[in-house]
Amino acid sequence: MKSSNLLLILSFTLTFYACKKEIEPREFGSISIEEIKIDSTSIRAIHVLKDSTLFFTTNNGQIGMSAGFTSAMMTSEIKYDTITPHFRSIASNGSSIFVLSVGNPALLYKYDDGESQLVYKEEHENVFYDAMAFFDSKNGIAMGDPTEDCLSIIVTKDSGNTWTKISCDDLPKIEEGEAAFAASNTNISIIKSNVWIVTGGKRARVFHSKDQGKTWQVYNTPITQGGKMTGIYSVDFYDSNNGIIFGGNWEDKSDNAANKAITTDGGKSWQLVANNNEPGYKSCVQYIPNTYGKELIAVGSTGISFSNDSGQSWKEISSKKDYYTIQFVNENIAWLAGKNKVGKLILN
Repeated sequence: MKSSNLLLILSFTLTFYACKKEIEPREFGSISIEEIKIDSTSIRAIHVLKDSTLFFTTNNGQIGMSAGFTSAMMTSEIKYDTITPHFRSIASNGSSIFVLSVGNPALLYKYDDGESQLVYKEEHENVFYDAMAFFDSKNGIAMGDPTEDCLSIIVTKDSGNTWTKISCDDLPKIEEGEAAFAASNTNISIIKSNVWIVTGGKRARVFHSKDQGKTWQVYNTPITQGGKMTGIYSVDFYDSNNGIIFGGNWEDKSDNAANKAITTDGGKSWQLVANNNEPGYKSCVQYIPNTYGKELIAVGSTGISFSNDSGQSWKEISSKKDYYTIQFVNENIAWLAGKNKVGKLILN
């Protein structure tokens, strides 16, 4: 019996130290970015499959694909009558790709094997969708600026074949001048049945639903707000408790006051991090996978920054500008996209 207990203690101790070593945050001596030029495009939305295949969508109606970090690009162009859609949202339910345009009319397409099908259309002078994501193979959600007195939120329950707009009677009210930014398709973060949506402008708040959009709570944040281009531009959650919001003032990108905050209680409360310290404005922040919420990267037109202490401090790891969004394949490799280019980021 004593021998058995000793083995158990020894096993626990070894496991503890193995896990402790596993979560040791990294320091990067260097990074590399391999760029692929795509002329005359702005790419603000990317989706990466598990096999590292990249799907992206552009401001001139294109859906692109690159398999396995190759320079070979396959593109399809979508037109609606005489309209060339400006796509800033992309998502997948695991079998199909979905792209959603900004502006009036809002056009949402399902894309399979080079063929596109219009599955949702909305006409309104104020319509402007910002981001889209799927919970699972059947349930998805997209969000946009208000056309009434609430955010525009549409959902699907049938794998994206049909979409329904949630009535403002069932959503929290927004304040005058509160909206969202179509900066990187990361106004939405999903963990299981939880979804978090972020706003900016007059108010910078976090909208949270724990049941795929049926009911909502709204939480205030300390992020800079009040100006037309101030607020939260990106949100990401590592698990159901730990998350980060990032943004700032697009009109003063060097301003690093009150532009990043973290939560440890699922978004109910937020604490500023690296306040009045670099970096300033960023359009996208993402946790690096398999790093226990310790490592993050933020990108924007001001360069690329890295944190290895859950966002408490940051350092610039690349001065390359004009990248708007990032999505990881694994803890060492990610796809980037921005103005006239996509890129392969390798953390060395």
